[in-house]
Amino acid sequence: MIYIYIMSIESILTQIDAEIERLQQVRKLLATSGDITAVYTGKKRGPKPGAKRGRKPGPKKGSKRNLSPEARQRIREAQQRRWAAIKSGKKSK
Repeated sequence: MIYIYIMSIESILTQIDAEIERLQQVRKLLATSGDITAVYTGKKRGPKPGAKRGRKPGPKKGSKRNLSPEARQRIREAQQRRWAAIKSGKKSK
């Protein structure tokens, strides 16, 4: 049993050495390739954990504009004139 245990350790060490050699070759290849444009910065993309989602806080908008009933009536009448002109085939002013 001890022999099997030693063989498995030797096998693992051989695999690790092969992986180290492969990684050194890749490193050498990357080092000689010239300019590297993409560099890992270690920063993750996306919102931070626990960040609130939705609209970003910004300057507060002013109060809602209200129209007087007379102004609403004038807008209503003007729109009705436009619709009537379209239905009759005429252009409005």
